[in-house]
Amino acid sequence: MTTGVGPAPDPRSRVDGLGWVSRAVFPDDRVGLTVAGAPPAGHQAVARYAVVPSIARARFLVPLGAPRAGAASLLAYNALRPPKVRALRAVLGGLARFGRVGLAPFPTLTVSVPAGVPAAELLLSERLSADLGATPLLAAFGVRPPDPNGKPTLQLFTADGRPRGYAKIGWNDATRALVSAEAAALRALREVVGVADHPTPPRLLTETSWAGQVVAVIEPLPPAVRGVPVDDPPRIAALLAVARRGGPAGTPRPLADSTFLRRLADQAGRAAATEPAGARAVAAVSALARRHGDTRVEFGHWHGDWVPWNLGWHAGRLVAWDWEHSGPDVPVGFDLAHDAFQRALVLRGEPAAAAAVAVDGYLSRHGERLGLDAAQRRLVADAYLVEMWLRTWRLADAGAGWNAALHPALLDVIEKRHSG
Repeated sequence: MTTGVGPAPDPRSRVDGLGWVSRAVFPDDRVGLTVAGAPPAGHQAVARYAVVPSIARARFLVPLGAPRAGAASLLAYNALRPPKVRALRAVLGGLARFGRVGLAPFPTLTVSVPAGVPAAELLLSERLSADLGATPLLAAFGVRPPDPNGKPTLQLFTADGRPRGYAKIGWNDATRALVSAEAAALRALREVVGVADHPTPPRLLTETSWAGQVVAVIEPLPPAVRGVPVDDPPRIAALLAVARRGGPAGTPRPLADSTFLRRLADQAGRAAATEPAGARAVAAVSALARRHGDTRVEFGHWHGDWVPWNLGWHAGRLVAWDWEHSGPDVPVGFDLAHDAFQRALVLRGEPAAAAAVAVDGYLSRHGERLGLDAAQRRLVADAYLVEMWLRTWRLADAGAGWNAALHPALLDVIEKRHSG
């Protein structure tokens, strides 16, 4: 709530989530950000946001000046959110319909630019409005705790509340790589739209560089999309369609002769050059080759983060989003393994060792429907766990920091499996 004690410092100076997000969204020092005060001398205000619920506990920045857009920023896709979050957003969305009056109890953040300087030169939302057809757009964004692996996201709406796009901002090496990877994946997936059983991906609207950042704007999900229940069984036909891009099954090839294994070895070698634990990864790849090198397996694409919270249903078709870890030439079955691993790790809060056991169980129950025999299922599980540790290293090496749930615990799990 507003305290009435005078203007607050520029939020970009803060070390919390509001500071992290505002630095990413407003990186140019010429942009003025003031809370409970007038813009700097010589500046003109170009946007105002309600900071909900307070500066110290900011969770949302809701645009002011267009009540329908403000309400839409809180209510869009509410059906995909957990019940408590859905209820809170419903209340706030109702307040936002009354514009500045409804959100008056919350502090106001004013965004300003120097007089005479075009806003499109300094503000990402203005730049994207031009890129997407010159229709004025209002931006809203959520505020999360600082996360070197997180990507601030601008929700872009027209003044009448129609969602226009979601702009993901890659602001460090790790997140720039993820945003670029998702943009590349969505461009490639244009050819599979409408293919039987393949989940519908959102379209990439535009990709741009901005103030040292990489920004990808992705089309909104269909308004009526509904989430997949977290206890739903795996969608085997969809997994195969993703792996094969809607085409026929590939010819199984020995792991030892695969570009996949060579990539693992290359990445493990680079990890060993920068990280003490990297030598353990090199040993893990060597053990994987010894144990499964002669096993033939089909290789294909994967979504890379196939989990219930990245899936939904619309008009009788499966919808999948967040393709930033997608890639080609992995053993078919990786998405099934990832689904099991993340359900255990994230939903049930289990340690890496238990999550690895969950992978084995899921592959045992469902792997045959992917065409995997017992030896291939063991290969997929062991290779997936090595791939996951290398992903963890790639993110850490790019500045995202280590995932404490996976490092060094996942290396311990891998070594125990190979010694068994």
